[in-house]
Amino acid sequence: MELADARRAGLYNIGEAAKRSGVNAKMIRHYESLRLLRKPKRTASGYRVYDDKDVHTLRFIRRARDLGFSMKEVGRLLTLWQDRQRASAEVRKVAQGHISELDRKIAEMQGMRRTLVSLVEHCHGDSRPECPILDDLAAVRH
Repeated sequence: MELADARRAGLYNIGEAAKRSGVNAKMIRHYESLRLLRKPKRTASGYRVYDDKDVHTLRFIRRARDLGFSMKEVGRLLTLWQDRQRASAEVRKVAQGHISELDRKIAEMQGMRRTLVSLVEHCHGDSRPECPILDDLAAVRH
């Protein structure tokens, strides 16, 4: 099958699949290499071609990544999504684990912010060379 035949059959080249899914071509190839996306069909000249199911899968991956799920979590969610016999409890468990990780990261970032606010408040910000921000960064910690 040539690319023109593929288009007539409702298949898309990688550029069109990227445009339809919102996932760039480089990431599409990356998702294929991670086996998050099935191996694409190919034209006689070797071009990748994708169908609507592939584009839908790419949109799913993009949305999961937009929500910050790790590649491993995306893989698990894809498996659950494709399994019509799944228990929603499994999906919920993955999402709750991700929420816990987000909460941990948020707390860590809030701590960093508090530290930086304190350091900035103690910095004169004038022509003097003394700087509590740099002093803190240079402090030896164990």
